[in-house]
Amino acid sequence: MLGRINHIAIAVPDLGAATAAYRDILGARVSQAQALPEHGVTVVFVELQNAKVELLSPLGDASPIAAFLDKNPSGGMHHICYEVEDILAARDQLKHAGARVLGDGEPKIGAHGKPVLFLHPKDFFGTLIELEQV
Repeated sequence: MLGRINHIAIAVPDLGAATAAYRDILGARVSQAQALPEHGVTVVFVELQNAKVELLSPLGDASPIAAFLDKNPSGGMHHICYEVEDILAARDQLKHAGARVLGDGEPKIGAHGKPVLFLHPKDFFGTLIELEQV
């Protein structure tokens, strides 16, 4: 079911500082900031040869990233995203196996313009998992 790792997401309290650190200190290529109001976040992607790192910052007080940063003020790993070929088939297989899909269970369009779903971290050893259809 799982394809390659698409990205690892890191919640950051200051998106500008995090972007500058990856670009200026680590020498990485970074994208422009992209606001995703439907997800309550602003994102920047750090482009690597084999995957991406997604820097997440809250977009408003109701953002799930705001709640994460309340618990982790310095930031930290938020989720890992795996690619799947068919997100609906993956969802149905996971639900049949007892995994919990967050939200209403229907895919939403993610930062790459492709359907995504999130899986409950309690079902995967404390790690929030995002699936992205490729």
